[in-house]
Amino acid sequence: MNYAADTGDTTPLLGASEAGCENCKAYAAAVQKSNAANGLLAGDYREKLTEVAELVRGEDGQLGGSARVTVGAYTTKETATSKPFASKPATYTREFALSSQAGSWVMYEMKSVKQ
Repeated sequence: MNYAADTGDTTPLLGASEAGCENCKAYAAAVQKSNAANGLLAGDYREKLTEVAELVRGEDGQLGGSARVTVGAYTTKETATSKPFASKPATYTREFALSSQAGSWVMYEMKSVKQ
């Protein structure tokens, strides 16, 4: 996710996600439009993993869990000439489910819950 936000290149992010992961696709679409490489994302936007709270294997073979993530203050813009939108530092719990695909774990679904 940080690489995609830095570069706008979402190929690795989407390659490590199930085709049906709607939040993965939504995040990819947002950073393709506004990212650090095109100057529309600036500041301390990179997600920092601070704690993996749980990791559980379900009966269906999927792996699920949650992790605490922090981001700092950053700004984003829709276009180069639009007014920046400021985001304050925040802590999130990233809830996720992973599924096995070709011998690797890929993101099946994720969502962020603000703390």
